[in-house]
Amino acid sequence: MSLLDSLKKYTVVVADTGDIDAIARAKPQDATTNPSLILGAAQMPQYRGLVDNAVRLATAVSGDADARLSAMMDRLFVLFGIEILKHVPGRVSTEVDAKLSFDTEATLQKARQLIGYYEEAGVSRERVLIKIGSTWEGIRAAEVLEKEGIHCNLTLLFSFAQAVACAEARVTLISPFVGRIYDFYRKEKGVEIPPEEDPGVASVTAIYNYFKKFGYRTQVMGASFRRIEQITRLAGCDLLTISPDLIEKLAKTDGELTAALTLEGALASAGDKLQLSEKEFRWRHNEDAMATDKLAEGIRRFNADSRKLEAFVRKNFSL
Repeated sequence: MSLLDSLKKYTVVVADTGDIDAIARAKPQDATTNPSLILGAAQMPQYRGLVDNAVRLATAVSGDADARLSAMMDRLFVLFGIEILKHVPGRVSTEVDAKLSFDTEATLQKARQLIGYYEEAGVSRERVLIKIGSTWEGIRAAEVLEKEGIHCNLTLLFSFAQAVACAEARVTLISPFVGRIYDFYRKEKGVEIPPEEDPGVASVTAIYNYFKKFGYRTQVMGASFRRIEQITRLAGCDLLTISPDLIEKLAKTDGELTAALTLEGALASAGDKLQLSEKEFRWRHNEDAMATDKLAEGIRRFNADSRKLEAFVRKNFSL
């Protein structure tokens, strides 16, 4: 048995890529995208037609050049999502522009627009997760969207406070970033961290245990992996979103896993239930230097890659 087959006994495997061909090869249950992944995929020759189609649809939008450019980005993300859904039986995650991370109302409008485009194409909202950054404003937007039947994946999640606030908001799914947490502490310590001491794995484990212990329905999907050991040590997590190259390594490596995360273990874990006001959320998150650093960096990176994608389209396509 391969490690991938063994992992699938305990955990839903999700592909983390914008490369549709790679998704078709990996055969995951779900798939996630983000601005950085779509930027890379949009520049591949085989996906030129998707960009052409997004530009064509955007040219029909009334308003100025900025309005058409915004519409092109929305259409492009949705068109990639629609193609991805042809290769996965489950859901695709499509991300709201990172520049809206601190604007609840704008996030709501963008999410509804994205879902509207999917539904225009005949895709049920049940097959789409709207990805939103785990700021206080983003979490509040997700809380409203969930009540409207628009399911959300809260991303760029690094602190326990972010996770608790998402669960209290009853979002569908959260994506704690294992690899970026690991990166922060490796840089801080200046040495490689042993797998059994991995702080990213520890973070997801603590969140999983808390959610299961207190009966939250919000699912946990570990994300942003750097090495196989981070994945195998989270067997049993609700979902794991993994890059195609690591999925391939898991498929080519023989081995059999046991569940590292279990309901029984969660129920036996220590800790009290938290109730977070906005002030308490901001204070707890602020006290986590890694989380504040990585959330801000992640928003900047996703915003920068969205702007790079806009620049690529302006340069190479008529809009």
